[in-house]
Amino acid sequence: MASKAAAVLLLVYLSGSTFGIKLTGNGYTDILIAINPEVPEDPVLITQIKEMFKEASRHLLNATKKHLYFKEVAILVPPNWNKGNYPKAKTEVYDKANIIIDEPNKLHGDQPYTLQYGECGSEGRYIHLTPDFMLNDDVSKYYGPRGKVFVHEWAHLRWGVFDEYNEEKPFYLSGSIIEATRCTINITGKYIHKHDQRDCTTDPVTGLYTEDCVFYPDKQQTTSASIMYNQGLSVKEFCTKETHNTEAPNIQNRLCGNRGVEEVITSLSVDAGVAVVPTPPSILPTFTVVQCRQRVVCLVLDVSGSMAGSRMLNLRQAATLFIQKIVEDQAYVGIVQFTATATIREPLTLIDGEASRDKLAGSLPLSAGGGTDICAGVKKGLEVLGGDGDGAMGDAIILLTDGESSINCQKSVNESGATVHTITLGPNANIDVKQLSDISGGKYHNAADGVDSNDLVDIFTSHTTSDGNLTKYLNIICLFFQQLESTGLNMIGWFNGSVSIDRTIGNKTSFLVIYERSPPDILVLSPFTRTYDTSHFKHDASAKTLTLDIEGTAETGKWKYSLLNKESTAQSMSMTVTSRAVSDAIPPVMVKTHMSQQFSNGSKPMLVYAEVNQKGVPVILADVMATLKSDSGDQYEIQLLDNGAGADAFRNDGIYSSYFTELTTGKYSLKVKVHNNDGMARFSLRRHSGALYIPGYVVNGQVVMNPPKPPISEDDLQADVGSFTRTVIGESFSVSLPPGVPPPNFPPNKITDLNAEIEEDKVLLTWTAPGEDMDQGTATAYEIRFSEDSDLLRSNFSTAHLVTYDLSPKKAGSPEKLSFTLFSIIKNGTTLFFAAKAEDKSFLKSETSNIIQVTKIVPKAPVPSPTDAPDTSGSGVNITAIVISVTTVTMVACLIASVTMCSIKSRRVNHRMFL
Repeated sequence: MASKAAAVLLLVYLSGSTFGIKLTGNGYTDILIAINPEVPEDPVLITQIKEMFKEASRHLLNATKKHLYFKEVAILVPPNWNKGNYPKAKTEVYDKANIIIDEPNKLHGDQPYTLQYGECGSEGRYIHLTPDFMLNDDVSKYYGPRGKVFVHEWAHLRWGVFDEYNEEKPFYLSGSIIEATRCTINITGKYIHKHDQRDCTTDPVTGLYTEDCVFYPDKQQTTSASIMYNQGLSVKEFCTKETHNTEAPNIQNRLCGNRGVEEVITSLSVDAGVAVVPTPPSILPTFTVVQCRQRVVCLVLDVSGSMAGSRMLNLRQAATLFIQKIVEDQAYVGIVQFTATATIREPLTLIDGEASRDKLAGSLPLSAGGGTDICAGVKKGLEVLGGDGDGAMGDAIILLTDGESSINCQKSVNESGATVHTITLGPNANIDVKQLSDISGGKYHNAADGVDSNDLVDIFTSHTTSDGNLTKYLNIICLFFQQLESTGLNMIGWFNGSVSIDRTIGNKTSFLVIYERSPPDILVLSPFTRTYDTSHFKHDASAKTLTLDIEGTAETGKWKYSLLNKESTAQSMSMTVTSRAVSDAIPPVMVKTHMSQQFSNGSKPMLVYAEVNQKGVPVILADVMATLKSDSGDQYEIQLLDNGAGADAFRNDGIYSSYFTELTTGKYSLKVKVHNNDGMARFSLRRHSGALYIPGYVVNGQVVMNPPKPPISEDDLQADVGSFTRTVIGESFSVSLPPGVPPPNFPPNKITDLNAEIEEDKVLLTWTAPGEDMDQGTATAYEIRFSEDSDLLRSNFSTAHLVTYDLSPKKAGSPEKLSFTLFSIIKNGTTLFFAAKAEDKSFLKSETSNIIQVTKIVPKAPVPSPTDAPDTSGSGVNITAIVISVTTVTMVACLIASVTMCSIKSRRVNHRMFL
């Protein structure tokens, strides 16, 4: 456990996935469903949304034993829908939607799914539904009733539970019985060959049904669970602690420690411990339909005495970039400055060309002096927003301050309906201003001093707006703005770097250089060796910036840049490169990042997430690095991985993750840089957290088959984008440890990818090494145990049979291998279960790993034909196979094992046990 100061930051580039959802009594309120601009206008879609929620409310009430239902839902229609008279949205924006209705993407098609980042019990980001699923019964029927499908996805989104089916492992052995992966075990049906409906055959090597076999459940079931297995059946509930199938090799068991869905809801989820109140007479939700309009924003800027000098310069540089490059055409922008009083520097101004941008940039404050009254500035900003005659509702304030004045304008902000985004500058700014963001749904960022940090530029760059369409309707408010590079240094001599322009971007590409005292010499070299020097840059001496705008579409490939500080002493300089989508037809590669918590008291580690995708399709094999910086100056570089181990729940799903464990009191910022310099990035085929495509049912004893699930073409998943670079930031985050309490010490992370296979006569266990503190550093020891009892490993791990505990762990993230040679004879059908724990130098142990099942299968000898000569060369069969399936059970065995482990130094340590 490192003891150095640090903490964490949170972004929500897509503002918190379940942002705003509240549980009022038994009813969920502030649910936001947003429609993408690519969806054609259709009032029937709104009707179908309402009907789905009404149906879902009834199903949710039944599934939660009359406890929970849907109470209030807002529907956000896109700005290009013009046939209805929709009221103006308040704080509802596409980026905060809990449910998105959008055209199908290549990976999921019309399958309803939920974007989940990982941890069991943690809220998801959003539910994705398609117009065809909502409008076409011939599409939705393959998933089940829309209301029940929605409850399945809601469980992913709200409670952080996972699917109880497994398309990759549809069968497993329970003792000597082949079972379908499902919950509960009482789900009945038939095992049928999918091509000709004959009975399934068993693979003699695995002991399981062959891959052409499908389990077709009875549509009418006598058991009541579970919706998380197959939402199309007559089941009405979730699996309970008593009914949950702990043996099934599904994601729910792997990530939730074999807990049933109801157990997770009541003990781990955001709704754990919520008091139950009597259900009202009506459980039908109420609906509000609103529409987003053009952006209206007011910059409210602190110019008190403490802002003098470099802070005022930083303010002008960042605000100028926002006005000149970030805010979209047809938006309205105003400017307010405040000290002890507030002044309007520019009323709302329509952005309709370079002249309007230049006028606004020229109105930014130049000097600082006086006291600080933050709320005076906020109230004046609300006054400016009301200058369009439409009030401040749905508009936004970007508030920048370094001051410590009291905050007493929460009521005014709340009543206005405006969103306040707050930026605190320096270590002494009053973090209480974050309250204004919290109550209005805005973002909060903390910026460090100094040009070389580039924090303010990064923050203002992040204040883009989107209605969900990344490439079209640019003349409205649907802008895609991607920051490619943001780097700063305090240096003498040359400052060199490069940035990749990929095939998805290139329009309105800009290179912005910020300097501290005197302008540097600049060289920019395009991929096809076109050279741009200082003479090509537009110089703003008052803001100390130089800007190069690339005409047309920028060349694809690596752009190199060099800055020369001509002074004899070091000065701060930075380079920021920005670009927009290349065309309407090519969605850009997007990166979003956030932390698992916005506030930490040190009681549990934090997780850093970055999502890399192109139109919802995961982009894998990228290099992702997070930089976390505290307001005291400590900085931490953390590599984020998509390896399905440690903090990362799913391998190759485009979600890159890591733990952040070095928590000390303070405010933190988060920046993530993504590189794919070798052009080897790919799209991923992996899907999870979606409604099951139902292969068919058994109705009155007859199998009724559905068409096969639409396949995914490998050709469609080739990421032909070239090398790319992205930089994004997240919202600032704070850590507050109890006074006098040392920084927390965390155990190694839970092993979640324990796996097994047979190599000749050996069973090989593999997993990814955990760390000393979660997935950081190197653990001290492993404890690996086995049993034949499926519940023993989970409930009483230390009493199971010990395999070994003195193996030398490798560095976190490294592959581990452990092999067993079986000397004694295990009879046909013997099933063993293995699990592991890791230990650190403080003797803290991880949670028990996922549990792996190993069954010995001795294939039957083929029956000789009458013409075959009898085999007298031996008695019996000497071919053995081990069937492996991940599960959550336990184990016992009588065997003599030789254990081999590859240590860090590649030495082999042998252990022989007599059990």
